[in-house]
Amino acid sequence: MTSTLIVIGHGMVGHRLVDTLRALDRTRRWRVIVLGEEGEPAYDRVRLSAYLGGRSRARLSLASREFLTDPRIEVRPGVAAVHVDRRARTVRTADGDVIGYDALVLATGSRPFVPPVPGRDLGNCFVQRTLDDADALRAAVRPGRPAVVVGGGLLGLEAAQGVQLLGMRPHLVEAAPHLMPAQLDAEAAHVLRDGAARLGMGLHCGTTVASVDAGADGTVRSVTLGDGTVLDAELVVFAAGVRPRDDLSIDPALRLGDRGGFLTDALCRTADDRIWAVGECAALLGRCHGLVAPGYRMAESVARQLTGHPTEPPGDMDTSTELKLLGVHVATFGSTSGEAGTAAEMTFREGTSRYAKVFLRPDTGTLLGGILAGETGSRADLAALVGRPPTPDLERVLFPDPPLP
Repeated sequence: MTSTLIVIGHGMVGHRLVDTLRALDRTRRWRVIVLGEEGEPAYDRVRLSAYLGGRSRARLSLASREFLTDPRIEVRPGVAAVHVDRRARTVRTADGDVIGYDALVLATGSRPFVPPVPGRDLGNCFVQRTLDDADALRAAVRPGRPAVVVGGGLLGLEAAQGVQLLGMRPHLVEAAPHLMPAQLDAEAAHVLRDGAARLGMGLHCGTTVASVDAGADGTVRSVTLGDGTVLDAELVVFAAGVRPRDDLSIDPALRLGDRGGFLTDALCRTADDRIWAVGECAALLGRCHGLVAPGYRMAESVARQLTGHPTEPPGDMDTSTELKLLGVHVATFGSTSGEAGTAAEMTFREGTSRYAKVFLRPDTGTLLGGILAGETGSRADLAALVGRPPTPDLERVLFPDPPLP
């Protein structure tokens, strides 16, 4: 007999779950209803800056024609879930429909964090989370004029890059002492800072936004920083992180993690044996993960569980990154936090253009992971060496060729 699975959220992780389930569900056990709050099916949210730079919505789409026409899958874009009744096993939607389920997956994602500063609600203040957000930002752009991006992590750097692609002159404000504090150490961030300077970006680290100030027309005129600096600004983009979307009305309520998110066990199961949570809204063993790779692992694990395939807990999540920001290649691989702070470290530098740090087990000398900035070796090649003693020519692996001019 066919059972009904409801997936609340059609972002990147929700889509991966349903697409994986389609491939695994050979007995056609499941009828899947996907409720998507946004007005279109899943797309590559990671590439919003590319969309700002001119890439089309169609090129960012993740939902193939085959997926959307599969008779087992019903995607409802623009239809938000507003209430889950666990006793009746139903979901009520914003348009008044009530749908019964046999299994439910929460893939509600996250929402942008906007610091509670005066003026954050002024006209021309934006977040960058959806395609519609990007469209609104693009409509407000005045090429050649200054803008302020709040947040110097991955989200903030991508937002600053997008604003610059649109012709504005961004300032970047980060509360931590250096850029990308969650991924890079101070020296790697210095390479990134040089790249930002070459592109003409203003960087303001170690300070916060005290207020967003209005002009005579009620829109943004300037931003005042915690150190007293006043930056002229035609618009402000808040990209200071995200918070799990765990505010869906559920009766009886599900337990949340200490820092938010629907609390799950190691297999992404909530306390209700018919409800799972995946992606940024899930507090997996109490911890939320803000990257797409861990979300994909959760999605694939749950798809296997729902289709009766052997599965193991997602386990240690891959939080490594590799991307080019502000004209600078940055990457991490393996573990970059050491083992309880006891890892041995080896640092390599080449002027201010190339930097690498690797972490080694102090007892065996095996490679744990590392941080790369500038024109360095391949992250994939280095990741393959994790768990083994570093090669004698490690420096050549880290810096294989002369840096680019």
